[in-house]
Amino acid sequence: MTATPSAASDAGRPLFGIFLVALTTLFFALTDVFSKQLTMAYPVPVVMAIRYFTSFILLTTLFGPRMGKRLWATKRTRLVLVRAGILTLASLTMGHALRLMPVGETIAILYLSPFAVMALAVPILGEKITPWGVFFAILGFCGVLLVLRPGSGLDPVGVLWALGNASCATAFHLLTRSLSRTETAISMLFFVTLVGTVFFVITAIPHMATVRPPLRDLGLMAFVGITATSGHFLFAVAYREAPAAIIAPLNYLHLVWAALLGWAIFNHTPDGISVAGMAIIVGAGAALAVNGHISKTKP
Repeated sequence: MTATPSAASDAGRPLFGIFLVALTTLFFALTDVFSKQLTMAYPVPVVMAIRYFTSFILLTTLFGPRMGKRLWATKRTRLVLVRAGILTLASLTMGHALRLMPVGETIAILYLSPFAVMALAVPILGEKITPWGVFFAILGFCGVLLVLRPGSGLDPVGVLWALGNASCATAFHLLTRSLSRTETAISMLFFVTLVGTVFFVITAIPHMATVRPPLRDLGLMAFVGITATSGHFLFAVAYREAPAAIIAPLNYLHLVWAALLGWAIFNHTPDGISVAGMAIIVGAGAALAVNGHISKTKP
C-alpha cells in the first residue's frame, strides 16, 4: 500500500523526487510480487509476521536512538491505533488476494481506493470536488470494471479479498489525511509496524508447529519487510524533494511495475481488455491528482 506523507514541500530537487517515487513504487511492487510468491507456499499470517517484525526492528534500530520517545509520541493515540489496525487488516486481505490472483489485476483493484477517497472526502472531511474530478473518478472506476468484467478469469474469492483490501485502503487514507494534521509520519509508521507485528505473530502461532520455512524463504520474508519499510520512508522523502503536483500522479507507476514484474516472474500477461482497464486507471488517477492540485492552487 502506498504511503501518505504528513506534509509536502515545493522546494528541493524535483528530478530527484521523481527518481525516488519511481524507486519507491518499484519497492512496493517487489513487496507485492514476493508476497504472492511466499503466500502461495506458506500461510499468510506467517509471511506477514516475519515481514512486520523485520519492519519494526528496522524502524526502531534506525530511528529509535536518534528520536527517543518522539518516535512513538502521538496526540490522538486511539485514532493512530485504529489506523494501524486498518493497515494490518489491509495486509491480511492483500496477502489472501495475491495468493489467488495475478499481481497486476490485484493492484488494479486496489486503485479503486483513490477514487473512493476522493468521493468520501467530501462528506467526511469537507473537501470540495470539481466537475473534472467527478469525471476522472468515474473514468477510473470504469477502468477497474474492465479488469473485473465477467469472463476475465479472475478467482471470485480473490476478487472479494482484493475489494476488501481496497476498502481498507480507503479508510486508511481518509484517516491519514485527518491524522497528518496532528501526527508525524514516523510515529504513525511506528504504530503500524508495532500493531502489525503483534497481530500477525499471535495469528501465526497456530501454524508454527507445522510450518518451518527454510532459511532462504525466511530471508525473503525479511526482505519483503525491508522493501515495504524502505518504500514508505522514501515516499516521504520524495515529497520533500518535489511538489505534490509532480509526486502524486507518479503513484500509479506502482500498477505499471506490478504488471511488469507479474509478467517477468509469474509469466502472467493480462489480456487486452485488462491492459486497457489498467491504462485507464493510470491515466484517470494521474489526471485526478493533477486536477486536485490545480483546484487547490486556484484563488
